Amino acid sequence: MTRFDQTAADAAAARQAQLTKPPGSLGRLEDLAVFMAGWQGTERPRLDRAQALVFAGNHGVTAQGITPFPPAVTAGMVANFDAGGAAINQLCRVAGADLGVVALDLDRPTADFTQGPAMTMAEVADAMARGADAVDPQAQVLLLGEMGIGNSTVSAALAAACFGGRAEDWVGPGTGAHGDMLAAKVRVVTEGLARHAVTGTRDTLAAFGGREQAAICGAILRARELRIPVILDGFICTAAAGVLTRDDPDALAHCLIGHESAEPGHRRLIAALGMPPVLSLDMRLGEGSGAAVALLVLRAALECHNGMATFAEAGLV
Repeated sequence: MTRFDQTAADAAAARQAQLTKPPGSLGRLEDLAVFMAGWQGTERPRLDRAQALVFAGNHGVTAQGITPFPPAVTAGMVANFDAGGAAINQLCRVAGADLGVVALDLDRPTADFTQGPAMTMAEVADAMARGADAVDPQAQVLLLGEMGIGNSTVSAALAAACFGGRAEDWVGPGTGAHGDMLAAKVRVVTEGLARHAVTGTRDTLAAFGGREQAAICGAILRARELRIPVILDGFICTAAAGVLTRDDPDALAHCLIGHESAEPGHRRLIAALGMPPVLSLDMRLGEGSGAAVALLVLRAALECHNGMATFAEAGLV
């Protein structure tokens, strides 16, 4: 598997030490510049080409009354993405990312995971391949997001299966579940965990779904092959990515978590992965929106890293 270029990272860190500022005074911006240097394999990483991908899927578990919105909303939001009317369209425009939307068989929802596996292994492989194929080999950073009515329930199940704990530890309101509906989400995840004994990435995805989560996994693996750093979005995207650590604890080394979602399980997931988010803005929209805002911060980090004068260049030594 492609590895971090420590030599390039060390050169970037040495440059940071020479820039016209007190050492460490740009905080996390300095760390982000060094991270990008290591994955791009150059002392001066660039962000001329950023790609954002939003994967959309539907889930049979919505039949359990776990969401206030019908599955048809997924297709409606995909149409909104295509028309340029969603938050992610505006954020990608201002952050300078090319947006691609991949709808994954919306007319064929995954199965209800309380009744059996959500997907066959062939369906998992297909969704992962479609995620991998969507990655632009020329991109210098990849932003990942999702859309799918019911997928916060799926994500809670994935997180619990991978990192332990009870359903109550991971289930949150998602698109607005409260009271009896929130209790239904807890029940559904509890039943799914009791039904499915899983150990690896693909069987976990097959057990709980969904297609968009599997596509996210495929895109992350392809980005690693291509040395493309990845910015993950919130709880749903991070839960999908976390499934990869079942097969390889180092699978997300090239990834950043763009923001800490207001969805309650995300903070627990961040702690389990040991990956501090770039931002915390109480966002919980999905769509890759938090990843797109984090891209703005990443751009700021590289502008300082590449554009600032060293003390020698400024005649201060």
